[in-house]
Amino acid sequence: MSGRPFVVVVTGSECTGKTTLSQEIARQFDAPWSPEFVREYLDRKGAALDATDVEPIARGQIAVEDAALSDASALIVKDTDLVSTVVYARHYYGACPAWIEEAALARRGDLYLLLHPDVPWMADGLQRDRPVERDLLHGLFRAALAGIGARAVDITGTWDERHARAFAAILAARGPVSR
Repeated sequence: MSGRPFVVVVTGSECTGKTTLSQEIARQFDAPWSPEFVREYLDRKGAALDATDVEPIARGQIAVEDAALSDASALIVKDTDLVSTVVYARHYYGACPAWIEEAALARRGDLYLLLHPDVPWMADGLQRDRPVERDLLHGLFRAALAGIGARAVDITGTWDERHARAFAAILAARGPVSR
């Protein structure tokens, strides 16, 4: 290892269990965790997002990731990353600023756990308006990950199956992790 921690990113369309799973992984491996910044941003804004929010969201995502990275040694777990910002900017606004797309590639994680939308959609208090489009968005995430050459593992099934598959994928990709 080059001294840089192994980066695991939990990603996928809305309401697929990313936050819960990423926090469980971080706890299990005693690793730093970076949250999905858009949650905090949306709470502060208190209004619907629009295209002018994409760049501040990306800058905030970078900041929370970098803060968690400063505490990492062997492993860091991210509840999404800039790939999510790219996917949603393209989907909602038709384009994403080039610097964000370039940063998503430059900051690419070592392993992406792509959560499938095969669990019930549940409102989580955030601005979630596309429960019927989760399959479409899942395809957009898959394409974005392929576009940056990311190593991605599909995570499907019940909550327990997702948990087991995620842990197995990390161990297979990284090997035993100790902090």
